[in-house]
Amino acid sequence: MAREDWRERLAPLPGRELAGGLVVHEARGLRARRRGLAGLEDLDPGHALRIGRCRAVHTFGMRFAIDLVWLGRDGSIVRVDAEVPPRRHRWCPRAVAVVETRGGESARFAAAGLGYTPGR
Repeated sequence: MAREDWRERLAPLPGRELAGGLVVHEARGLRARRRGLAGLEDLDPGHALRIGRCRAVHTFGMRFAIDLVWLGRDGSIVRVDAEVPPRRHRWCPRAVAVVETRGGESARFAAAGLGYTPGR
């Protein structure tokens, strides 16, 4: 996979701003969902990618560790996998969505009210 700047990948995706200027981009469409953050050199602090209808992810193709914030049906955080290194697989059977962000950022997103509104 060619090296790509995160702005090129995430800028076209819809997003929403959380408290403190944090931004959660939404992976809509098969291509965005499949690619996730794989192949990116890095992700600036304060940015994340939400993948709906997702209970499992892999970090093959990742170049940096990521935090995975798993969201339940009611929007609550059901689990956080912190600092997941490249070439790993994680799953959460209770989740309906996952938010991927660079390693060490999950607490900031949780404090800012990261969540999911059913039907969005």
